[in-house]
Amino acid sequence: MTSLLKPSVVEAINTQVVEEFTASMQYLAIAFHFESETLPELASFFHLQAQEEHAHAMKLLSYISEAGGHPIIPATKQIKNQFETAEECVDLALQQELQVTDQINALVDLAVKESDHLTRQFLQWFVTEQLEEVSSMSDLLNVIRRAGEHNLLLVEDYLIRNPHELARTDEA
Repeated sequence: MTSLLKPSVVEAINTQVVEEFTASMQYLAIAFHFESETLPELASFFHLQAQEEHAHAMKLLSYISEAGGHPIIPATKQIKNQFETAEECVDLALQQELQVTDQINALVDLAVKESDHLTRQFLQWFVTEQLEEVSSMSDLLNVIRRAGEHNLLLVEDYLIRNPHELARTDEA
């Protein structure tokens, strides 16, 4: 098949795949941290986040393949496995989502620069998704800060009472 994508776009999307798979693994590490702390709702939230990030990577790979490019299955970057606090975990996740937002915006900028309307249209889903991701993680971080480390059961209760927080994470 003839590629509909310029090599620079394929390379940039393949680079983003690394970020998405890395995010998935980072969220798994956070989920298992919360499991070890017997915080099942937080663990479940981050397990779902890990699945979603995996789905994002797969969506990018499928797009490259369908458009006639060559998708690359990458190794992930190093992830953090040791955490002192719940706030540290969620702050790391928020910083990661802010970074991914910048990366998605850069991909859109590249698509515009390359006059690649197909990729630009494809990436709009990710642009909207990042608003939801950053909003959800910001909300969770605010709730954890309000509750404090000694009241994480309040955060668990918040996640039970606000299933929309979890629902926002399974739309990949």
